[in-house]
This record gives sequence, structure tokens and C-alpha cells, in this order.
Amino acid sequence: MTDHRIGMDLHNLPNVLDGDLDRMIDTLIETDQAERLADFGEGDGA
Repeated sequence: MTDHRIGMDLHNLPNVLDGDLDRMIDTLIETDQAERLADFGEGDGA
């Protein structure tokens, strides 16, 4: 399984199909938080 937004590939399909998505979900959360912080830092400071 591949998520191109974060450039992550999970190669153990049986585990993925069994719901072992923790690594993918954690990476998606970290990426989202980093993007939100970057957007917040670009504000006008007011």
C-alpha cells in the first residue's frame, strides 16, 4: 500500500489488510501537524 502524499510504502499486504496501519496513520498525523504549524507560522503575526 502506498500513500504518495507522504511518500510511504507498506509492503506487508496481509498485515495491512488485517488493520495494521499504525505506522501509516502516525506518519499522516505528523505530516498534517507539521503542515498546520508551517501555515500558522506564515501568518501576519497579528
